[in-house]
Amino acid sequence: MRGFTLVEVLVAMTIMAVLAGMAWRGVDAMARSRSASNEAVERTLRLHTALAQWEQDLLALNDSKAVPPLKFDGATLRLTREIEGGVALVAWSLRDGAWWRWSSPAATRVSELQEHWLRSQQLIGNEPGTLKVVDDTGALQVYFFRGNAWANAQSAGDTVVGESGVASGEQLPTGVRLVLDVRGAPLTRDIVLALPQQSP
Repeated sequence: MRGFTLVEVLVAMTIMAVLAGMAWRGVDAMARSRSASNEAVERTLRLHTALAQWEQDLLALNDSKAVPPLKFDGATLRLTREIEGGVALVAWSLRDGAWWRWSSPAATRVSELQEHWLRSQQLIGNEPGTLKVVDDTGALQVYFFRGNAWANAQSAGDTVVGESGVASGEQLPTGVRLVLDVRGAPLTRDIVLALPQQSP
């Protein structure tokens, strides 16, 4: 029975090494593709979760009369909403290339809510209740639906006049449009607002 020559063994080993290298490259490509796919799915789920929270916040508006129930300053949208145990102040802002949400603890007194409103104007990102909801965000625009048209949220709205004839603030819009630039692609979401709840 004849054995293998050294040349035959070397040729066989070379062929096996080439096949193993090709197989490894294929496995590596599949692993990278799977990793990229998982990251894309995770980003999409986070974005959908953020938009669902955005909608819940807007649909739970509470007009306490102590602070503006809905205000946008060009970078941050602040709103007051009903939560278990009282009223919370929520701030959605664009900072450091990401979309952030901050929520205050429940307030049961006017002074607490006013304090939360002041604190929301000095957020730096490490406060309790702060969450980075979407990465890679380049721009944030908000529009309010007033008088059968979309308008810049920073423009003045109609003034609400109380029973005594004194102005008590701006009339709330009937809709809010969010335009968010995520990874270079614009995303638009419109929310129709219900009449806000009134705190006693």
